[in-house]
Formats: sequence, C-alpha cells, structure tokens
Amino acid sequence: MKKKISIEGMSCQNCVKHVEHALRNVDGVKDVKVSLKDKNAVVKVNDNVTDDVLTLAVIEVGYEVKGIEIKKGLF
Repeated sequence: MKKKISIEGMSCQNCVKHVEHALRNVDGVKDVKVSLKDKNAVVKVNDNVTDDVLTLAVIEVGYEVKGIEIKKGLF
C-alpha cells in the first residue's frame, strides 16, 4: 500500500533527510520518497502500518502532518 503524507515545516534538504530517516525507521515501511517542493512524503508500507504511527514519526522529528491519503498509481 502507498500513502501520501502532507508535511509542513520542511525548509531544506536536511529537513527532508530527517523526515526520510524517521519514516524509514517505522516497522513495516518498505520505501520512502520525500519531496521538499511538494511538501510531502510518499511511503510504501505494509497494510498494518497505521496513519497514527506515521504521523508520530514525523512529529517526533519536528514537523507537522497536514493529512495522509492512500495513493493510487505507480510509486
């Protein structure tokens, strides 16, 4: 399953690295692509990974989650 996480507060590539690292450390996350330009992260996850766990990972590194949606199409 793929999810798109809308994120506020990222301002540089270092922010992108923090968010990417935090999401990669969540159990069940298979792949992560973070976009500074689009202010989001697209994650490929196992079906048991909850939105709450993804949100907490982003919040813990200092950024705000504006929403999470299931993403259709190619990763």
